[in-house]
Amino acid sequence: MEALGVAVVGFGWMGRVHAQAYARVPHHFPDILPVRLVSVADDVPGRAEAAAQRYGFGESTPDWRSLVGDPRVGAVSITAPNFLHREMGSAFAAAGQHIWIEKPVGLTADDARAIVGDVQVAVGFNYRNAPAVEKARELIAAGGIGSVTHARFRFLSDYAAHPDGALSWRFERARGGNGVLGDLGAHGVDLIRYLLGEIDSLVADTATFIPERPRPTAATAGHERGSGEPGPVENDDYFGSLLRMASGARVMLDCSRVAVGEQNSYGFEIHGTRGALFWDFRRMGELGVSTGSSYQDEPVRTLFAGPLDGDFGAFQPGAGIPMGYDDLKVIEAARFLRSVSELTPYGANLVDAIRAASVLDAMEQSVVTGGWVTPSR
Repeated sequence: MEALGVAVVGFGWMGRVHAQAYARVPHHFPDILPVRLVSVADDVPGRAEAAAQRYGFGESTPDWRSLVGDPRVGAVSITAPNFLHREMGSAFAAAGQHIWIEKPVGLTADDARAIVGDVQVAVGFNYRNAPAVEKARELIAAGGIGSVTHARFRFLSDYAAHPDGALSWRFERARGGNGVLGDLGAHGVDLIRYLLGEIDSLVADTATFIPERPRPTAATAGHERGSGEPGPVENDDYFGSLLRMASGARVMLDCSRVAVGEQNSYGFEIHGTRGALFWDFRRMGELGVSTGSSYQDEPVRTLFAGPLDGDFGAFQPGAGIPMGYDDLKVIEAARFLRSVSELTPYGANLVDAIRAASVLDAMEQSVVTGGWVTPSR
């Protein structure tokens, strides 16, 4: 197969993750369309040049627009800040270039809807790719825990818990959107939809617990400390939401970026009429399962993801061998490339991004009205 020319736009941490994922795809999925790293774009001085040298891109540029319509570039990874997603995604899609874009795909559902073109669009909802999560989905679909009655999903992190964390774009409404809703909440909503189906209505509450942060004195690539003058935090540190599912199940979603003592504490507890499932991202190869005929006093057993679960077999030969976060992005890259070669969506796509963003928009509306809201479709 002829290699697909790929560019990466925005080269912070996630740009690096995408570049590494492309490089690893043939190691784990040898029959997937091969890629050639054509160019990397970033407007921070020196960043693109360093990335090209380290990761093997053919060239670098400070101007992503120079890649729009470039005949050498058949696909683009968009890993730039959220406020740029709409402009970038719309431009590349209109030019017929396939897109792997990070969530939440813009600042609102309308931003995601603006990406229109006859192209494949993969979206970075990586947690659904964990083999134990895919195993959970199969068990739920097969009625393994009966009818789902209620569940709790959590996405709790301390990445912004330090009050001296720099006031980067993530904390600005115009560039970072709705804060933790778009950052962690988008993942939570996608995981809920992936496992339990569509959300019928919801009520939500939000809060900003650190109202000011010091401004950064240089470009930020992560969660560095700031040393400049203090400025206002314009979006939310925390939100909680109660959701009514189309199935009749009830779900609680709890998300925070300032949860001291919580490091990437992501997971779920799903209860059904005949059992329950438990998953923690930090032990992502394990799925807690409680099933039986007694209903009361049932034990929880741990199942380890194995070669027959999801894409586990492409990485490890036997159950119980851990996989990592970057492995999930390799799976994501492979599914994106398969989508491009077969012109059929595999994995999370633009429809999923629009649905998730519509739920987040509804949460913001609920905060304003103080009532239940039905997300748009």
